Amino acid sequence: MTYTFALPDLGEGLTDAELVHWQVAVGEHVDLNQTIAEVETAKAVVELPSPCAGTVRELLADVGQTVPVGGGIITLDEDGEPVLDAGPDAGPAPHLVGYGAPASPAGRPHRRPRIPRPAEPPAPRTEQPAVAETRADERVPIRGLRRRTAEAMVRSAFTAPHVTTFLDVDVTRSVELVDALRADRSLSAHRIGILTVTARAVCLTLACHPELNASWDDAAGEIVRHTAVNLGIAVATERGLVVPVVRGADALALPALADAVDELARTAREGRTSPTAMTGGTFTISNIGVFGVDAGTPILNPGEAGILALGAVRRRPWEHGGEIALREIMTLSLSFDHRLVDGAEGGRFLADLGMLLTDPARAMLYA
Repeated sequence: MTYTFALPDLGEGLTDAELVHWQVAVGEHVDLNQTIAEVETAKAVVELPSPCAGTVRELLADVGQTVPVGGGIITLDEDGEPVLDAGPDAGPAPHLVGYGAPASPAGRPHRRPRIPRPAEPPAPRTEQPAVAETRADERVPIRGLRRRTAEAMVRSAFTAPHVTTFLDVDVTRSVELVDALRADRSLSAHRIGILTVTARAVCLTLACHPELNASWDDAAGEIVRHTAVNLGIAVATERGLVVPVVRGADALALPALADAVDELARTAREGRTSPTAMTGGTFTISNIGVFGVDAGTPILNPGEAGILALGAVRRRPWEHGGEIALREIMTLSLSFDHRLVDGAEGGRFLADLGMLLTDPARAMLYA
């Protein structure tokens, strides 16, 4: 019995997937639940298991092809039914000429005899300057994660009017807090860093600025203010940029938040992030400082009102207590959707966040 395996629904709201790798070939026998292919959707690679044991009859999709949910990708002969094959004795079809008559020595069309051209005198030799060897450009197919990231960024850039504002912040006390927490043996199992402290500060600040934790629903003509902070963390991987989401980040204490961020980042770098973990974000943080970058103009994830880029922490001369001293300074770059957030509101959010990072003890004032 021949069975056609259709692409299943791999996650909420996903309508298609791109085939990135076949792990079986026509004529090969596969077992139940054996991985037959890898597909990519919502920035995650998913392995597809065989729904039955049998022999591969036909591969219905090519690598790089986008297949809709419910579309067939492979046919199998269950219970080891043989795949039909013409066999080695079936020679190639004859080459047809004219009106369909097989080509034969007697039926070949006559060729016009070639008449040799008269010899021409050789061209005079001229010295040519040496030319550097021409190297061919590399052409890389736009597929997989790169294609999906490009589509999302173009959609965001040409849908949401972006505004980016910057603030230099004295994070010396936040750095000292990180050092103290790392030295605490009871917290040694948690990887608490400046990213974690900033993430916690972002959650606290969003509670006072709900416009930054919102979405624009054009179809309904409404602004949706989210009750929970689902915090996206941008992670650079070998495959490209992915943004897994910490759901309910505002309800997590600092150690639990550090564990969640660390787990998501590790899973993303290993290529094991599920499609569900990549959706539903309400605000995103991108730590570009790990690359030695001070500031940037990050592009919003579609459906989100704000994204924050963290610059590198650098020791710089800074006014502190009426004197000039070397302090730990970090630049915050906030991009926001101007349909949802006015410039003044974006500035107030960034200023309040900066005060928390300058004096993390102020977090005690937040409910």
